[in-house]
Amino acid sequence: MTPSILLGKTAPPELKPIELPARAGNRHGLVAGATGTGKTVSLMTFAEGFSRIGVPVFLADVKGDVAGLSMPGTANERVQARLDTLGITDHAPQANPVIFWDLFGKAGHPVRATISEIGPILLARMLELNDTQAGVLDIGFRIADDEGLLLLDLEDLRAVLSYLAAERQAVSVKYGLVSAPSIAAIQRALLRLESDGGLQFFGEPALELTDLMRTTPEGRGVIGVLAAESLVLTPRLYSTFLLWLLSELFERLPEVGDMDKPRLVFIFDEAHLLFDDATPALRQRVEQVVRLIRSKGVGVYFCSQFPDDVPGEILGQLGNRVQHALRAFTPRDQKAVRVAAETFVQNPKIDIETALTQLAIGEALVSLLSADGIPAPVERVLVAPPRSRIGPITPEERQQVRASSAVGAKYDQTLDRDSAA
Repeated sequence: MTPSILLGKTAPPELKPIELPARAGNRHGLVAGATGTGKTVSLMTFAEGFSRIGVPVFLADVKGDVAGLSMPGTANERVQARLDTLGITDHAPQANPVIFWDLFGKAGHPVRATISEIGPILLARMLELNDTQAGVLDIGFRIADDEGLLLLDLEDLRAVLSYLAAERQAVSVKYGLVSAPSIAAIQRALLRLESDGGLQFFGEPALELTDLMRTTPEGRGVIGVLAAESLVLTPRLYSTFLLWLLSELFERLPEVGDMDKPRLVFIFDEAHLLFDDATPALRQRVEQVVRLIRSKGVGVYFCSQFPDDVPGEILGQLGNRVQHALRAFTPRDQKAVRVAAETFVQNPKIDIETALTQLAIGEALVSLLSADGIPAPVERVLVAPPRSRIGPITPEERQQVRASSAVGAKYDQTLDRDSAA
């Protein structure tokens, strides 16, 4: 039988299981809902379910409570009450195999990328450059390429910018106009990025995608948890990093077509940050990656408060929908309720717009794809709790997980080799 993930069940007395077949896991998805309605627990249930069927997962921990996936759950009246309601009897506390990552190297193994890997387009967005300044950055990358100079960290980029400033007239003749104000603006932007923690992100050893796609000897998928409590305060760095990572997966993984289960599931929390102030070209790039990465065996799941935080052309690619409660207090909220209701396959037994404002915590309207890729009519579902801890972990527990990681020796020490600087 095709493995599946139990997301929850409909309310008693029906108790109809709502399951996501593993074959549909790479058809992407959306988890949405107002603050405090249970989105994080739904994400954890998804992540744990994928891990149990041998699918690695990568997700960001924006609030610090997703880290609970690394620890077994504890006795809890609310959890037990939900299990009793759903008639689940085989629910035993269990930790998941987790690797903690952190761009700043504090709450997890350092995640690094080289300047060259990020490239001028994403780096210009990260630095919030205008078109003229982005053009100068392009020239800097071109010169480094022509001269065979490695761009690994911020010092390398600064060295190239210093060369541009010193040889501005000669460079302008060969490559196009390079102005001193544009160079100065890029250098100031680099200072801001450095103060936001970007200094630790750029360098080597760079992250290898195979380390995000690990499985344990027992066949469990390893869950990569990106510590993002501080990172999300610098939204350009957060969103650009995750977009780069998604693009790297798209460009480097071979085509595999439809598989019995995904090779990796990528969960993007606070998804609106990816699209805020994004240029049309960048949105087109995201749409292209999301549309085509399915054939690479990767499922992408967005999480946000409102479904319309995700542009319509991308929303149409998300076949699996989990919608928690929306509070229709403002005109924006009321519009979001209508948009959410329109995205579901209708069920004559459910008034979707009314239900969206009445869902309890841990309850959601759900429409998942079948193994044949057919969207199921929307159901009102009580989400099953994960077997791991619901809530944060202590610094000592985090350190214990880091100490037992298989990748610590590989990434915890920086590498500084000859490069442009």
